[in-house]
This record gives sequence, structure tokens and C-alpha cells, in this order.
Amino acid sequence: MITLFGGYDDRDNPEADPSAEPETPASGFFSRMKQAVSRTRESFSSKIEGIVALTRTVDESALEDLETALLTSDIGVQTTTEILDALRDRALRKAIEGGDELRALLKEQLVAILRAPQGAAAAPQVPPKVTFLVGVNGTGKTTSAGKLAAWYRARNESVLLCAADTFRAAAIEQLEIWASRSGVEMIRTRQGGDPAAVLYDAASAAKARNIQELIVDTAGRLHTKTGLMDELEKMRRTAARLVPGAPHEVLLVMDATTGQNGLQQARLFTQSAGVTGIILTKLDGTAKGGIAVAIARELNLPVRFAGVGEQMTDLLEFSPTEFVDSLLE
Repeated sequence: MITLFGGYDDRDNPEADPSAEPETPASGFFSRMKQAVSRTRESFSSKIEGIVALTRTVDESALEDLETALLTSDIGVQTTTEILDALRDRALRKAIEGGDELRALLKEQLVAILRAPQGAAAAPQVPPKVTFLVGVNGTGKTTSAGKLAAWYRARNESVLLCAADTFRAAAIEQLEIWASRSGVEMIRTRQGGDPAAVLYDAASAAKARNIQELIVDTAGRLHTKTGLMDELEKMRRTAARLVPGAPHEVLLVMDATTGQNGLQQARLFTQSAGVTGIILTKLDGTAKGGIAVAIARELNLPVRFAGVGEQMTDLLEFSPTEFVDSLLE
């Protein structure tokens, strides 16, 4: 095993190009989220505006139009049905007077759903806090590991990256690029090495150096006879032996552009890998950003971070209120 510092030639990086990013100061969350969800807002908010403009007293026809808007934004049938049932119940008790009130009530519903999952990350008694990033290949998992390292570094926390995706071609080199760009160290082994062994070395190094955050990039699939979930369980046991309570956070990386199709994969990881939260990537690349709401309701998991671009700073800590405001402003 070796610990890596310094730069790397990233021209052959298949998933992202950190070297191309300009170093710009982070702007406010709301303005950045609003920009990221612009494709969703153009579709979703325009439909809402149509309902608002035509509606004096909300009736069944208006609610049916709202149902269409929710479904086309990938909020999902189950979640959409629950939202409409709540609005119908409200309308029976007290008439919903006009589109503006409907919009306000819809905001309340969406924010409540996004806030409902309560699974907070466990706080370690002593460092490091160990975070696993899990998910299928192609979701942006390795890129998210690097961006998350940069996010902690920007908050003056010490970080160590662990390259435990030893099976995907170029995964180790790709993470090395992000480690160099974010100014953190990385523990790695050769391609095809034992993920649990490199995790053992990384956890040992993090303890010895009093590192605050150990971020572990795991494989999205394995070229061995053992199943992916078996390998993740082996890694969980390895982490727990070295660091009490580890892993303290297991973040499932989901690609927002896959929408409802990604939920079934997410359910499998949630059941088998002890997932505590979601990193929702490529939110800027879809018109169906309502998947964030479906995740919270159907998986009962909080969205912790949103990936909104390719730059190092394009990983935002998720805020339900500002996300919903950015969709419906």
C-alpha cells in the first residue's frame, strides 16, 4: 500500500476532468441550487404557473393538472398520490382559494416529505468518522468522494481518502486526481487488490494521524465470485474492528438522471448495505429533479448532498426548504 500526494496527469480521466475547473468562490446555496434545477423548474414551475393563472378556487380539475406536473417531474406515483390526498383533504375542510394558496400548500407538503427522514449520521467518540460511498458504477461515486473530501477540507477538517474500488479500470487513478486537487492524502493498492485490506490500512493510518474524516470509495461491481453486498459487509466488519461504530455514515450515490429507474437499485443497497443517506448526482442534468422527493418518501432516506456540476465545489449540502423554493419560485 502507498499513500499518495501531489498531482497527476488527468487528461485520461474517464469520468470527470477536475483540471478543467476554474477556482471560483462558492455562491449562495439558493442561487446555485436554482441554477442546478433550472431544467426541472422550467418544466415543473411552468405547469404550476398555468394552474395558478387559471385557478380561482382549486377544484378536481386543477388537482388533476397538478398530478400531471408532479408525475412528469419524477416525484413518483406513490408520493404524488399522498400529496394529492392531503390537498384534497385540506380542500374538503377549507376551500383552497386560488393558485397562490395551492402553491404554498404544495411547498409545505414537499418540504415536509424531504425533512421526514431522520437518519442522522453517527458521531464517533474519537476520530476518524468513517464514511462509505456505495452505489453502482456510473453514478459519479468516485467523483463524489473527491468532492466530499474538498467539502470537508473547506471546513478545515483533516481528510483521508481510501481507494477501495480496486476493480473498476482507472478508478484508483481517478480518485488520485481528486485527492491531489483537493489537497488530501489517499491510501491505495494495486488494481484487483483486496478492498478490505486497503480499508484496513486506511483506517489504521487515519487513527495514527488523528484524521477527522475517512472517506471510502467502494466498488460498484466486483470481478470475483463473491457478491458485492458480501464484499461491503466484509468491509463493514473491517472498519468496525478498527474504529468503534464504523462506518458512521453510508452514503448511496444516485444519478438523478436515472430517475425512478434508479430507485430499485437504491432499495437493494438500502436493505443490504446499511445506507444512512443519499448523494444525488447530476441534478443539473435532468428535468426530473423531483426524484429527490421520491427518494425521501419511498426510501425513507435523507438527501445529504446534491451534485450540481463538474467543478470541485459543485457538491452542495442539501437543504429541503431551499431546494423546494428553487423549484417553485
